[in-house]
Amino acid sequence: MTGLLDAPVLEHALLPVRAGEQDAFEAAMTEAVPLVSSIPGFRGIRVSRGVEQPGTYLLLIGWDSVEAHEVGFRGSPQYVRWRELLHHFYEPFPVVEHFVPVPVEPTRE
Repeated sequence: MTGLLDAPVLEHALLPVRAGEQDAFEAAMTEAVPLVSSIPGFRGIRVSRGVEQPGTYLLLIGWDSVEAHEVGFRGSPQYVRWRELLHHFYEPFPVVEHFVPVPVEPTRE
């Protein structure tokens, strides 16, 4: 497995967790991460809590392809469990999008 940011496809979602449920959400996410990491085409995952809005989490998952996520993961028994663990925390339900790299070079001055 290569690094998250080296993945050909990056899944992005802002997860709005209901007020007061952040600790329970983080515990559920700890249980959910091994489910997604077992899927072929998975490259890495990062979950970050918002600084300005602590009830909003940023989910980034690296995939080999959109199909690895949309077909491989969402069509799996692991996704059924993922939904059971996490989807009841969201208000409203998050939008999930996929991104591919743009070839740019960082500049140093």
